Amino acid sequence: MMRHLPAVLLGTAALALAACATPVPPVEVTRFHSEAAAGWAPGTRYVVDEVPLADTTGMTSGIQPSLEWESYRTAVERQLGLQGLVPAEGAATSTAPLKVRIGFERADRGVAAKRSPVSVGVGGSTGSYGSGVGLGVGINLGGGPREMDNLRLSVRIDDAATGQALWEGRALAAIPVKAPAAQPSLAAAKLSEALFKDFPGESGRTITVP
Repeated sequence: MMRHLPAVLLGTAALALAACATPVPPVEVTRFHSEAAAGWAPGTRYVVDEVPLADTTGMTSGIQPSLEWESYRTAVERQLGLQGLVPAEGAATSTAPLKVRIGFERADRGVAAKRSPVSVGVGGSTGSYGSGVGLGVGINLGGGPREMDNLRLSVRIDDAATGQALWEGRALAAIPVKAPAAQPSLAAAKLSEALFKDFPGESGRTITVP
């Protein structure tokens, strides 16, 4: 039995080193919101729109939910629960005061680099709730010689009755394609956690979440 101990220890050490070497890239996060977002009472109900949110910058997540979108939905709903929001069920879905729209995109960094800088705004326009105030934020994603994916999670919370945007955020990260962090479940958890950090966040400010 003792003869196998060194091999076990070496295997454990190798796993520990691999875990330390796993890249966990920083996430660029920008949020816009009204004062109402900070005042939602615990237990406020919401319903998730089953149609993925189309990005207003020209990069869309598609029109049909996918398995990867479901990973992001699960991760986002976990964060909503941590904020005290509760998913509406059954007949309550028609009266839930909040509607949540979720979108994501996974794009090759080389393709994304040819597009215009990312702009973030609430209500489908660059600025504060369509006021015309220039609050758009350009975000340049980092990279390197390795093949990278640009991942972007978009979440918008609307007043279900009026359709008015109350809170909207974008989380972006550049992740090596073959890195464990690029797996849908891990990427979704990472981006959603960063997006809801210190919710509702400072409106109009871009932060980097390690």
